[in-house]
Amino acid sequence: MAKAYTPGLKVSDHALHRARRVLPTPGEVRVAPGDRVQGSTVVAETFLEGDVTPMKVANLLACQPKDLPGLMLKRVGEAVAKDEVLARSKGVFGLMKTEVKASAAGTVESVSDSSGLVLIRGPRQPVQVLAHVPGRVVQVLASEGAVIETDAALVQGIFGVGGEVRGPIALACRAPEEELHEDLIKPEMKGCVIVGGARMTATAIARAKAVGAAAVVSGGIDDADLRDFLGHDLGVAITGSERCGLTLIITEGFGEIAMARRTFALLAGHQGREACVNGATQIRAGVMRPEIVVPIEHAPAKVDRGGAVDGELSIGAPVRIIRDPHFGLIGKVAGLPERPALLDSGSKARVLEVCLEQGGTVTVPRANVERIEG
Repeated sequence: MAKAYTPGLKVSDHALHRARRVLPTPGEVRVAPGDRVQGSTVVAETFLEGDVTPMKVANLLACQPKDLPGLMLKRVGEAVAKDEVLARSKGVFGLMKTEVKASAAGTVESVSDSSGLVLIRGPRQPVQVLAHVPGRVVQVLASEGAVIETDAALVQGIFGVGGEVRGPIALACRAPEEELHEDLIKPEMKGCVIVGGARMTATAIARAKAVGAAAVVSGGIDDADLRDFLGHDLGVAITGSERCGLTLIITEGFGEIAMARRTFALLAGHQGREACVNGATQIRAGVMRPEIVVPIEHAPAKVDRGGAVDGELSIGAPVRIIRDPHFGLIGKVAGLPERPALLDSGSKARVLEVCLEQGGTVTVPRANVERIEG
């Protein structure tokens, strides 16, 4: 049987999900293999060095840098409070002394007798990594963190912004083709992961943020609305660190595009259950997809995929078309011609035939589809 391979998005009603939770710098791991954790469990913790505040103390005292160490009231390694006297000049006949107060709280890190600079190191900042998803610790990474495993329903999106949040799923739209408008966002959706249908409008996003929703998931978004929400254009860097007060995930693409029926049905079927959402996206090397993870306490038996390989395109495989003129349409592989076909552009390429959900069959280049992984 003819086969091909392509990147794919996972949309699964049951997946064995593994989350790698690691610190940015080495620290202390707080869990052990076999531990059961909740989303709010601290997996690992470390401390980052505080900011450094430089002060030109010699200039402020009008003294030579070499005389500065003898005028310091606080020594290297001593703590100092903001506005506490840090150094004092000798004055004239013991009078008219000049004092310099610390411009920041912290610890005196260095006093230079060559530049006259005093460096104050701010307090260390604690950094904690949470489990994010409930589950079982299956691996501990020494001084880094741990790997958490959980049975879950999993939906990967095309694009997202915002960090990790958790909340119950609240269905706002009744069908995957329905646009998400502001009147569908209710006050009781505070703290929820709101699931829309087609394009999420700018007013709906603003309303969701106003009611205090955790996240909004829908089929598409207008790029201008996304820019207005963030206040700037996005490049090709990693998202997920935006401080925008709301995590957004689109499952299909940009523009007027409905959520895939399979994705909508999966999320709607878990209405009221807690979802763990992460909008982080990376489209360069080391692709990172935004995802919605819904932990399942009593997981059904895993469906046997018959030895299918991730990304494999074979007859019957579910796919999404990712380029015009059929962008966003869902279907199944109906044919994999072995010979390259002549395209409208005049070039030749390997193609496949897709039987669309909405009816009809189209022929598209194999590079124009991605598999929807189950």
